[in-house]
Amino acid sequence: MSSKRKREKPEVLGFLGVGFDHADGQKRVTHSEHFLIVGGSEETHEQMQDTAVRFDESLKRRGKLLAETSEEEALDLLREALEDD
Repeated sequence: MSSKRKREKPEVLGFLGVGFDHADGQKRVTHSEHFLIVGGSEETHEQMQDTAVRFDESLKRRGKLLAETSEEEALDLLREALEDD
C-alpha cells in the first residue's frame, strides 16, 4: 500500500498566468484571491488582470467559493472570462 494519501476529489486552488512577451525589462506581478499573474508586456499583463477580474466577478455572482467549485465549472468560468476579451 502506498504511503501517499489520495485526495478524495481534485480541487482547483487557483490559477497562474504567465506572460512571456515582455521586452521593456519591467517585472510585472499581480496577486489576487484566485490568481498569480507574472510577466508579460504591459498589454498582455493587463489582459490577464482583466480576465482574473471577470473570473472573480462570475464566481461571486454564482455565490460560490473556488474551493466549492468543480474543476469543470472553474474551467468553464475561466473560458468565459477569456472569451470576453
